[in-house]
Amino acid sequence: MSLSFHNIYAHGFLRAAVCVPEIRVADPVFNGDRAIALAEIASRQGAAIAVFPELNLTAYTVEDLVQQDALLDQAESAIGRLATASREVAPVLVVGAPLRVDGQLYNCAVVIHDGRVLGVVPKSFLPNYREYYEKRHYASGRDALAREAVVNGERVPFGTTLLFEATNVDGFILGIEICEDLWAPLPPSTFAALAGATVIANLSASNVTIGKPEYRRTLCSAQSGACVAAYLYCGPGPGESTTDLAWDGHAMVWENGELLAESQRFSREEQVVTADVDLDRLRQDRMRLTSFADCAAEHRIKAESYRRVPFALRVPREAGALRRNVLRFPYVPADPALRDERCHEVYRIQVHGLVKRLEHAGLTKVVIGVSGGLDSTQALLVAVRAMDELGLPRENVLGYSLPGFATSDATRDSANRLMRALCVTGEEIDIRPSCAQMLADIGHPFARGEQLYDTTFENVQAGERTSHLFRLANLHGGLVVGTGDLSEIALGWSTYGVGDQMSHYNVNASVPKTLITHLLRWCIAAEQVSAETASVLRGILGTTISPELVPGDDAAQPSQHSEAVVGPYELQDFTLYYVSRFGFRPSKVAYLALQAWGDASRGSWPDLVPPERRHAYDLPTIKRWLEVFLVRFFRTSQFKRSAMPNGPKVGSGGSLSPRGDWRAPSDAEEAAWVEELRSRVP
Repeated sequence: MSLSFHNIYAHGFLRAAVCVPEIRVADPVFNGDRAIALAEIASRQGAAIAVFPELNLTAYTVEDLVQQDALLDQAESAIGRLATASREVAPVLVVGAPLRVDGQLYNCAVVIHDGRVLGVVPKSFLPNYREYYEKRHYASGRDALAREAVVNGERVPFGTTLLFEATNVDGFILGIEICEDLWAPLPPSTFAALAGATVIANLSASNVTIGKPEYRRTLCSAQSGACVAAYLYCGPGPGESTTDLAWDGHAMVWENGELLAESQRFSREEQVVTADVDLDRLRQDRMRLTSFADCAAEHRIKAESYRRVPFALRVPREAGALRRNVLRFPYVPADPALRDERCHEVYRIQVHGLVKRLEHAGLTKVVIGVSGGLDSTQALLVAVRAMDELGLPRENVLGYSLPGFATSDATRDSANRLMRALCVTGEEIDIRPSCAQMLADIGHPFARGEQLYDTTFENVQAGERTSHLFRLANLHGGLVVGTGDLSEIALGWSTYGVGDQMSHYNVNASVPKTLITHLLRWCIAAEQVSAETASVLRGILGTTISPELVPGDDAAQPSQHSEAVVGPYELQDFTLYYVSRFGFRPSKVAYLALQAWGDASRGSWPDLVPPERRHAYDLPTIKRWLEVFLVRFFRTSQFKRSAMPNGPKVGSGGSLSPRGDWRAPSDAEEAAWVEELRSRVP
C-alpha cells in the first residue's frame, strides 16, 4: 500500500472517532439514521474506526420494551441499513444493539465494515445493582454457547472472545467490551490485549452522577496503560430517557494512559470526537515490556481462546493534518502546572544521586570545571544544592575556570561571576602554558607558529582541562563532577577518555540540552536562586553554545557554534527522544518533527521559551540534521557511551548508559537508518 509521506496512515497512526449521536428512545429507524450520518462525518474526517454508545440503536433506557419483538426487529433492520451504508464510508463501525441469539437476548456490540457485519460481541458483565437491572433483560455473553449469530439472515462470528484484525494496517487489532465490563476486577479488555488487541472499544451507557466523570477517566487511563493499548470510550448523550437518570455524553480517546481527546459533556449537539492513535508506539512499548509477554504466557489458555476476524480496512487516502499534540520539547513539560513539579523533581534526582555518591565515597568536596556555559552551570547548581542537603559549606564546591586559547571574555566573566554569586570556592587556572608544552612535545605545527586548529589542537585543550580537574581532586580529596549532557553524549560531542567525556560522577548524564536550558529559565522564574545569580544565568542563557576550542576574530564572544556542526539541539533532542525511547523509523521521526516544528505559530510553546527563540524548521532542514544525528548516534559515538561514567537516570526518555537503557555495539553501521530516511522522506 503506497501512501503519501504526509498521510498519517503512512506512519503508523490510526484516526479513531468516538461518536455521540442524538438518540430517540425505542426508535431504531431514527437512531440508525443518526449513526449513518455521524459515520459519514467520521469518514470525511479520515477516521478508520467509529465507535458509538451502548445500545445506541434502541437507546439504553428502553427498559422492558427491549423484550418486544417489534423493537428487536427494527433494531436488526437498522443494522442491515448500517451495513449497506458502510460501503460508502471508510471506518469500521462499532454500534450497540440488543440481539436475539439461540433464544437468549444479549446486549451487543456489532462490528460493521465495507457492506457486511464482521461479528458480534456480547456484554460479559451485567450490572444488577442500584439503578441497573440488566439481568432482568439480558443474558451474559460469558455463558453463551453459540459461536455464530444470525443477523439479517447472515451468519456472523459471535462471542466475547473476538478480535477484528485489519490485514492491511500493521498493528490494528480491535477488541471490544461494553460499559460494566470495564468496571469488573478483570475486564475482558485485559485478556483481549494479551491476545493481541491494540485498540479497545468500549460502548458505554454510564449515567452521570457527581464525581463519576473523573472516575471514568481514571478507569480508562489505568486500563489503557495496563493494556498498553488505545482505549475508545463512548457514552450516550442527548436523547436517553431521564425518567430516573441523567446522561452527559462523555466520550474519550486514550492511549497507554494518556488522554488524546475528549467530548464536551452535557452538549445538546451531536459530536464526533477524533484523535490519532500511534500504533507504532503501542507495538514498540509492548515489545520492550517483558512483563506484558510474560503475562500473556501466564494466561495462554484464555488468550488462545480468542478468534481473529480478518478484514481489509479502507484506508483513507486523504486524512489531512495529524490530530495529535506533538510536543516540540518532549523532555520539557509545556503545561505550567506540571512545570514546577517536574523541574523540582529533576533537581531532586540529580542532587540525590550526587549526595549518595559522596556519602559512599566518604568525601565532602567536589571539583567542577566551570566554563560559563549551560551544562557546567546546571552541574554547579546541583553541586551547591548537594552541599546544602549534606549540611556542608558551599566552599566545599571547588569550582575552576580553565581558560584556553579560545575562551571568550563573555564566558570567562560569566564563570567567575557565577562562582562568586553561589559562594563556592572559585579559582582560575590558565591552561594555555600546559597546552603549549604538550603541543610542542608532540610536534604540533601550532607550537612552531602555524595557525593550525585541528582536532588535535582542540583535544589537547579538552584533555588538559580534565587532567587538571582530576589532579585537583586528588590534591583536595574531592570528587570530579561531570557536566556533559545527554544531547552531547548522544551526538558524541565530547573528547574521549582524558577529556570532557570523563569524570567521577556525571549529574547531567541523562539531562538533555533543551531540558537544561529550561531548568535554568525555571530557576530564574521561580526565584530558586538569588537576584545576583539570576542575572548571571540570563547572560549564560543568551550565550552561543560553543566548546570554545578554536580562536576567532572576536575575543568577546565564542567563535565556534556547536549547533552549526551537530545541528540545532532542539531538533536533535526531539530525534533522540523518538529514536531511543520508541525506536521509530527515521521517516516517522521526520514526519513528527514536521508536525511539531514546521510552523512556529501552531501548537503551544512552554511559556518560558522567549518569543525570539521560537523557531520553525522546514522538511529539508529536518531531513538534513536527522541524517547527521543518525550517522553520529549509530556509527561514530557509541564507543564513548560504552565507557560512560556513572550518573542518575532522570526521565522516561531514557539515559544512554551501557548499564541502563541503551546497550549497543561500538562498531555498528548506520546504513539501515540512513537508507530509510533517504528513500522515504521527500
